[in-house]
Amino acid sequence: MKYAMPTFTLSGNLVYFAGFRNHVGFYGTPKGNAAFQNELSAYKQGKGSIQFPLTQPMPLDLIARMVTLRVEENGDKVAKPKTRKP
Repeated sequence: MKYAMPTFTLSGNLVYFAGFRNHVGFYGTPKGNAAFQNELSAYKQGKGSIQFPLTQPMPLDLIARMVTLRVEENGDKVAKPKTRKP
């Protein structure tokens, strides 16, 4: 749990999600949203958030690809440790 929401983590936070009255909120970070901008255009969005309406099927393939992108990004962070300033 992070930010009072269920959170998937792997070498850091991947994605968050939460259920609301009319939608499922999915939070894949702003960078994740930008990579799938065209496919997400049908959904209400905020900075780093997407609202999937409960009246439509969840786009599971799209969500899986977004999570895969986040896994790759977190893997890059582990592979490239931060350097400290002198």
